[in-house]
Amino acid sequence: MKVTTLGAAKEVGRSAFLINSNNTNILLDYGVLLKREPAFPIHVKPKDIEAVVITHAHLDHSGFVPFLFLNKDSKIRALATLPTFELSQLLIQDMIKISGFYLPFESSDLVNMLNHSINLNYKIKYPVKDIDITLFESGHVLGGSTVIVETEGKRVFYTGDINTRGSKVLRPADLDVGEIDLLIIESTYSQAEQIPREQSERDLVNFALEVVERKGILFIPAFSVERAQEIACVLKAYNFPYKIAMDGMALKASEIMLRHPDFLRDPEVFTKSIEEVENITSWDKRRKIVKAPGVIISPAGMLVGGSAVFYLQELSKDHLNGIALVSYQGEGTPGRSLLEKRQVTFAGKSIKCLAEINRFEFSGHNSRKELFEILDKVKGNPNVLTVHGDNQSCTKFAEEISEKYGFKAKAPDTGEVTTI
Repeated sequence: MKVTTLGAAKEVGRSAFLINSNNTNILLDYGVLLKREPAFPIHVKPKDIEAVVITHAHLDHSGFVPFLFLNKDSKIRALATLPTFELSQLLIQDMIKISGFYLPFESSDLVNMLNHSINLNYKIKYPVKDIDITLFESGHVLGGSTVIVETEGKRVFYTGDINTRGSKVLRPADLDVGEIDLLIIESTYSQAEQIPREQSERDLVNFALEVVERKGILFIPAFSVERAQEIACVLKAYNFPYKIAMDGMALKASEIMLRHPDFLRDPEVFTKSIEEVENITSWDKRRKIVKAPGVIISPAGMLVGGSAVFYLQELSKDHLNGIALVSYQGEGTPGRSLLEKRQVTFAGKSIKCLAEINRFEFSGHNSRKELFEILDKVKGNPNVLTVHGDNQSCTKFAEEISEKYGFKAKAPDTGEVTTI
């Protein structure tokens, strides 16, 4: 069996791995690296691929899959859970709307992808010629999966993005995957310990109370898929007594999540939390909601577009208001500028943000300690590929794994082939 790293090598973005066994080729993810002009994984010929497994809906894992379906008669099967397909459709459609000029596919190719989709359930083996695919719960995003690939008597475990602690919305990742020969593991926070989730939750709720009780409005820009809903659930779990509103694409994501209660940690609590949130669906409502104390949750998480831009412009002018950053802020984004420089850009002019700004860690990824806990539970003596992290995170993590466990670990380069 050969595994080729097509993306996510010493970087976060464009995750893609090619598995080859006896002339059968399958892809594990095929994502994009989002920036002004998106970057893509190494090209593969769609006619050579039997199937593509999408671990979860985030665009750095799913965003380039429609490229494989330019031919309506494609023989490729797209494999994922049903929530992954529905959320991927939502996010890819939005990406086409925003970045379509730079993309080598369009909406009709996304539709073709969905027409070739096969919904998989967790822990059910699915054969692709002589390769067997099994999905396990990843704890990272609704419907998200880790993957076991079995062929030639060998077993590969690909973590994708993984969260073994779970969240208010999701159950923890399922690590009962058996003995493995190759581990492809994310390295995002391999060199960092995040603030404990309970502390982040309490700190956010206290900040929300402070802002609203001084007659201000707290604006929380959050990723539309899961982060926005998790923040609403956190506020409800701590009995936050004031108005909570939600806007933008997060509303569509919530509808999808409500359709799949089996994938939620506590469907009843989730449903109650989301149903009690006020939905903002018009400009009239937006203009009204910024005139009374409360909390507003709205994408985009990095403030690059959507209704978040309106709220930022309106609420940054008053020192009574607050802004809670709960999503990763990429380099060059308005969110990073707000965090580091306290600056907001209106009509090409930068002005100082008067609202109080705080950042809270709500990552859906494992911290360093939790990544090592995964390795502690590994059965077998696998080779290890450290991916989906910056150069230092991947390289140092591989060195530490080799030293601590004696596994043959490496941070692969783009295009590198691993044989097991």
